Amino acid sequence: MPRRLLQRYLPHPETLRRQRSLRFMEGLIGNPALWVLSRRSVANAFSVGLFSAMLPIPFQMAVAAGGAWLARCNLPLAVGLVWVTNPLTMPLIFYANYRLGAWLMQVPAREAPDRLSAQWVAERLGDLLPALALGSVVTAVALALLGNLAIRLLWRWQVSRSWKARRRRRRACREA
Repeated sequence: MPRRLLQRYLPHPETLRRQRSLRFMEGLIGNPALWVLSRRSVANAFSVGLFSAMLPIPFQMAVAAGGAWLARCNLPLAVGLVWVTNPLTMPLIFYANYRLGAWLMQVPAREAPDRLSAQWVAERLGDLLPALALGSVVTAVALALLGNLAIRLLWRWQVSRSWKARRRRRRACREA
C-alpha cells in the first residue's frame, strides 16, 4: 500500500520533537492529525506542497507548514514537497512561470541573459514581477489540482490492485 511506502521515508514525529531547532513548533509537530497517512491527507499534502513550491517567495516551507495545518493534511509531505524548487531547479521553474505569465498577459517576454545575475534581476524586477506572479499562481493552482488528483487516483488504483491480489490468494487457498 502507498501508506507503507510513505511511512518508510517520512520522519517520526518524536524524532523531530527532540530537535532543539524545532522546539518552537512543538505544538504543530505534536498534533497527530498532521501525521496521518490517508488518501485524503496525502493528496491534500501534495496540493499544499506543490502550491507552495511554485510561489516565488522566501520561507516556502513555513507557508507549506501553515497550509498543512489549515488543510489538516500530512505535514512532512507538504513541507518536503517544497523542495521541488531547490537551488538547481528554481531558476528554470521560475523562468518558465515568468514566460507563462507573460504569455497570459500578452506582453513580450524578456529573454534570459547569457549570464543571469542578481543585478540583472534587480534592474528589471518591476517589469518581471507581474508576469512572474501571474505565471507562478497559475502554475501553482494547476500543479496543486493535478497532484491531488494524481495521488487520489494512484492510491485508489493501488488499493484496488491489493484487493484483487488478496482475492486471488484466497481463491488459491480454497482450491488447494
